[in-house]
Amino acid sequence: MEHMSKSLKKLQSRPDFKDRYNDLRKQVLNDPDVQAFITNHSSEIESGMIDRSIGKLYEFTNQSKNCKKCPSLSQCQNLLQGYHPRLMIVGRMIDVQYDKCPTKETHDERKKHESLIKSMYIPKDILEAQFHNIDVDVEETSRLKAIGIAQDFVEEYNKGKRPKGLYLYGSFGIGKTYILGAIANELASHRVSSMLVYVPEFMRELKGSFQDSSLDEKLEAVKKIPVLMLDDIGAESVSSWMRDEILGTILQYRMLENLPTFFSSNFNLKQLQHHLSVSQRGEEEPVKAARILERIKHMAIPIELIGKNRRG
Repeated sequence: MEHMSKSLKKLQSRPDFKDRYNDLRKQVLNDPDVQAFITNHSSEIESGMIDRSIGKLYEFTNQSKNCKKCPSLSQCQNLLQGYHPRLMIVGRMIDVQYDKCPTKETHDERKKHESLIKSMYIPKDILEAQFHNIDVDVEETSRLKAIGIAQDFVEEYNKGKRPKGLYLYGSFGIGKTYILGAIANELASHRVSSMLVYVPEFMRELKGSFQDSSLDEKLEAVKKIPVLMLDDIGAESVSSWMRDEILGTILQYRMLENLPTFFSSNFNLKQLQHHLSVSQRGEEEPVKAARILERIKHMAIPIELIGKNRRG
């Protein structure tokens, strides 16, 4: 986009400058956002302020606000990529201030989380997952049910509600993680941050975080993300520390704060409870495992996915 100062210089050098300037002024003042600003600040806008600020107003009108005209961050049309303009009065002028747009805020938040949680790095096909691309055979009623509930979740969440997440379980390669990825992408399109965590890698990473003292920071990021997806829970090695101090802490916080949480697993809930009750040392702690399961049941609707192996 050409900066307004250059546009005005070109305009002033033309013989028909006055007519074109008036046309430009009319275009600017017909802009709904400019009209709203002038109305809202009518008591502050003095005589001549609009004419002195016509360049800034024109700069404002030619840019996207709230990402309405930008397909993506990389295709941002504004002067400053990832920033949208806002009008403000500075002295005797109307000026333009640039604030981070919703798309850049989501992008920066994802980057922040990615730098904290290496296990967020998931396969490209999952990053690109969309509901309309999910392969479903007519007889696979459980997949249709899961997709329907997932879509309902996004719709309800966008209305300000906090519906339950899903506990998707079934055999290897059935497409559980792909559905989680589709939910994450759909939420992202509505400017909602989510985090998809591969549980086994996440637990391994946390064990190594004692060395660089980043454990608390990583744990906080997972606890407080608006929508969390714990992928392949039950595939990790069980220790009392992992179950009680990590998983238990995450789920307890999210349950109390009513933060939606999704799960995928090869285990049904009964099998997961048994898995969590026996530690690597052979210790059996059924009561502590039951507490974890009660939190999961409170937070998520269990759905068994039945169908063919998509990874075949």
